[in-house]
Amino acid sequence: MTQKVAEIFELHERLHEVHASRRNIGFVPTMGALHQGHLELVRHAKRANDLVVVSIFVNERQFNNPEDFDKYPRNPNQDLELLSAEGVDIVYFPKVDELFTQEFKAPGFHFNGLDTCLEGASRPGHFQGVVDVVYALFQHVDPTKAYFGMKDFQQVAIIRKMIADFALSVELIEVPTIRSEQGLALSSRNLRLNEAEKTEALVLVNTLTFIEKNYGILETTELLERARDQIRNSSLKLDYLEIVDKQSLKPLSTLQTEAVACVAAYCGSVRLIDNMLLIAR
Repeated sequence: MTQKVAEIFELHERLHEVHASRRNIGFVPTMGALHQGHLELVRHAKRANDLVVVSIFVNERQFNNPEDFDKYPRNPNQDLELLSAEGVDIVYFPKVDELFTQEFKAPGFHFNGLDTCLEGASRPGHFQGVVDVVYALFQHVDPTKAYFGMKDFQQVAIIRKMIADFALSVELIEVPTIRSEQGLALSSRNLRLNEAEKTEALVLVNTLTFIEKNYGILETTELLERARDQIRNSSLKLDYLEIVDKQSLKPLSTLQTEAVACVAAYCGSVRLIDNMLLIAR
């Protein structure tokens, strides 16, 4: 039976025996408004662990736009129903004052430039907020494995570095992006799109697929310009479209064996992101 927990002392009480017996805890941190992408993370966690914890916390620190924070969809009752149906053991609704004080920052973490490109360039301070909340949640749950979706490719790269830098005992499990039948990357923000906008937003995955098919065939600069034009000629407003190194996230102008195409654009007032792995042909 799924248990709803809001107090840190209650969480530790419920996890004490699991930790003491060295059983595996799978952890899925979320901001709620759950969709099939989140549930796929849960299913991976269920298959590989003795107990699964899902947290739901809309983290104000990672929103550089207060209006975006206010508009972020919140459906806690529906989220609980979905997680209960998946057999999640504990759903944790942490309190902000138990996660961190106003001055809290993940201690001594250096991004080495991972936070200033792509999403970081468009959303200053976003990734400090991400690192703060994930670090704090790891301290609360002390999981064996933590599950993150690859739709947020840059976030995964930063969390991977945080785990390594702090020598945390948690194993990061990367789960491929889940898409709608039409190909749109699933996101809680999609709830703010109407049906016409969901169709218009398909230009993102179509453009990434164009890049993936032509990577190593067309010269990289030409490929990027043609791909950017596809979005510029649509109803979406392009924020960025880059082909980047998988590790450093630095933009590439020359061919590498593997790379990642990353895109962000506005569909109406909703900002969407997506990415795709590229392998040179």
